Amino acid sequence: MSFKQTVTLGLAIVAVGALFAASRFGGGPVPQPVVAAERVATAPAEGHEVATFGSGCFWCTESDFDKVPGVATTISGYMGGNTDNPTYETVSSGSTGHAEVLQITYDPKQVSYETLLDYYWRHADILDGGGQFCDRGSQYRPVIFTHTPDQRRLAEAGKAAIDASKRFDRQVAVEIADASTFTPAEEYHQNYYQTHPYRYTTYRYGCGRDRRLKELWGDEATH
Repeated sequence: MSFKQTVTLGLAIVAVGALFAASRFGGGPVPQPVVAAERVATAPAEGHEVATFGSGCFWCTESDFDKVPGVATTISGYMGGNTDNPTYETVSSGSTGHAEVLQITYDPKQVSYETLLDYYWRHADILDGGGQFCDRGSQYRPVIFTHTPDQRRLAEAGKAAIDASKRFDRQVAVEIADASTFTPAEEYHQNYYQTHPYRYTTYRYGCGRDRRLKELWGDEATH
């Protein structure tokens, strides 16, 4: 079980305990579980374009890309698998082929795809194809899903340029693949860093994400 799955399980146990306590000790009406919104990907607004990146835990990927000027919306979700209607539980098992990803809509008049790629390289462990940071397995693999031939060309060129620079003693392990069906994650995963700031910060620090990025990129790594 990955560190992230352990955190999620812990939160579920706490939630169940809270429901039991409220019922047993008369703490008012028992709160009902939050029902996730219908998980349907929507088309981008006119003039906006779509990019999809995987860099391990989508809580962290969303937090990172929400800081980029020109990014209009971010949705955590799943892509790249071989089953329909994936859920967090099935994807976390590593058996569906999906990766946790972030789908971004952005205004190309404010931020280019090249800029998003440059930001991506510095916010993922691009040398680790077996997972990201403390989370292991193909569901956490680093991946760029491209939506157009131009996106693929730019992603492949960026990857080749990093390898050619000889900055690292290993080649970039990021997968580049054509985009496929995107399934938004359950509602409680969306904007997790905002809705559960303490738990998110504890997870991110415990997973060593920013320490590893600092090792890779030095002052070029930003949080």
